Amino acid sequence: MRREAQGRGLSSPQGLQQFAVDVTLDPDTAHPNLILSDDGKQVIHGDVWKNLPDKPERFSDCVSVLGKQSFSSGRFYFEVQVKGKTEWDLGVARESVNRKGKITLRPRYGYWTVWLRNGNKYRANADSPVDLSLKSGPENVGVFVDYEEGLVSFYDVDVAALIYSFTGCCFTEKLYPKRYRYSGLSLSSQSMQATLLGTDSSLCK
Repeated sequence: MRREAQGRGLSSPQGLQQFAVDVTLDPDTAHPNLILSDDGKQVIHGDVWKNLPDKPERFSDCVSVLGKQSFSSGRFYFEVQVKGKTEWDLGVARESVNRKGKITLRPRYGYWTVWLRNGNKYRANADSPVDLSLKSGPENVGVFVDYEEGLVSFYDVDVAALIYSFTGCCFTEKLYPKRYRYSGLSLSSQSMQATLLGTDSSLCK
């Protein structure tokens, strides 16, 4: 049975640095409006829909992109810079997630994410969504996954505070870091930087 619990975690962001991974963005998953840099470290939302092959792994409506690297065991950690942004979501997704049409960001559909909307509304996208009350908006978010323990934790890196944990998850597939564009979202980590400019968020709920 999966349990989603606020205020639970195994360690601090500093202690999780040993599990940091190098993440690049996968062009084969990127929505046709997204433009990725040659090194896979940056992405922007373009004004032109690119005529790309409609591969099964590509997001067709929800303007999203996944990391190229997958993880099916052990622990991994990455950080995302969200300073000054009013809308974003991030987390991990299992390999078999639906990427066509409208996307529902819930664990039962293979997405473990948190988001910000309207500049001050934080939410953990659990199967029963949880509104989060944060003392201050995080500028850098750390994401930690322990595959065997079934744990996905989100941290405010700068104050070393846990934002939310999904616990008791049952992972049976590869997991991929997930990035979602919206309203000028800028993402960065030790290994990745991305600038994502958004459109209608109603296709990713």
